[in-house]
Amino acid sequence: MLPSDVCGMNCFWEAAFRYSLKMQPVERVHLAVVACGERLEETLTMLKSALIFSIKPLQFHIFAEDQLHDSFKGILNSWSFLQTFNYSLYPITFPSENAAEWKKLFKPCASQRLFLPLILKEVDSLLYVDTDILFLRPVDDIWSLLKKFNSTQIAAMAPEHEEPRIGWYNRFARHPYYGKTGVNSGVMLMNMTRMRRKYFKNDMTSVRLRWGDILMPLLKKYKLNITWGDQDLLNIIFFHNPESLFVFPCQWNYRPDHCIYGSNCQEAEEEGIFILHGNRGVYHDDKQPAFRAIYEALRNCSFEDDNIHSLLKPLELELQKTVHTYCGKIYKIFIKQLTKSIQDRYDRPPKER
Repeated sequence: MLPSDVCGMNCFWEAAFRYSLKMQPVERVHLAVVACGERLEETLTMLKSALIFSIKPLQFHIFAEDQLHDSFKGILNSWSFLQTFNYSLYPITFPSENAAEWKKLFKPCASQRLFLPLILKEVDSLLYVDTDILFLRPVDDIWSLLKKFNSTQIAAMAPEHEEPRIGWYNRFARHPYYGKTGVNSGVMLMNMTRMRRKYFKNDMTSVRLRWGDILMPLLKKYKLNITWGDQDLLNIIFFHNPESLFVFPCQWNYRPDHCIYGSNCQEAEEEGIFILHGNRGVYHDDKQPAFRAIYEALRNCSFEDDNIHSLLKPLELELQKTVHTYCGKIYKIFIKQLTKSIQDRYDRPPKER
């Protein structure tokens, strides 16, 4: 303890408090993805985008087919010099009595995400993303939305559409869905402790059911009426439990539907795209070259600061070649937040990068 004239009468307690702060474990952001088939490169590019910009350490939970495990290990172990992440690899696992039915729902393995609260029992909160996601700002920022949940909210997603005239659920769905246009589950933030505790209202019984008990009855009732698999089941659940969902804006899950018929995500126009979602396979064909340009720039860049900083000018030149498309006409929203994220990364002390 230092003399009181050096650090005040509360010096002993201040010193103890500072010591206790140092001893607190660093909060990790938990990020989960499910990879099957030809999704290795896409998944690694998503993970790379998360690592480039994030501030807190990351814990990756990667659910993958067995034949992909060695490839994931090889690449992720080669990134260990970053010292900013840990990872766990898991096999694809469904309840044994209905495994075949779950595996073939919508796309191979996609419905794995429904069982994450039951498999990752020690994880309190989790950000699940599809393999075709790219982070254009720190993962920490979407993670911070957990603090905005009210006492009834257990998960967060973005609307499926902003414009009802081109909405899928409100025009074609043969099952209940959340809100006016449904929600998209490609980016899903979850308080899994709350999900495991909650009893859900449903249209199968007057008794409320827990997460682990509601999924199979729901599939049995609606399997002939659902098109988008697990996303449809989530829409049905939150239709009956709307108080449990936090809805975040479209810039956190920006898809081709937000620009292929003209721009309809106002938040992205104002602040840029925060998370890019290249569904419809647009990273790998020529239909939406603006999406492909962002994907290829992040796929090809390395973790060195100079390399990351220098990707912007070539990327903007590539995007300028896409102005013949509706999405390309507004290409500046694709790099607005990305430019800021790169600058913010550059401004941080080297130890925090």
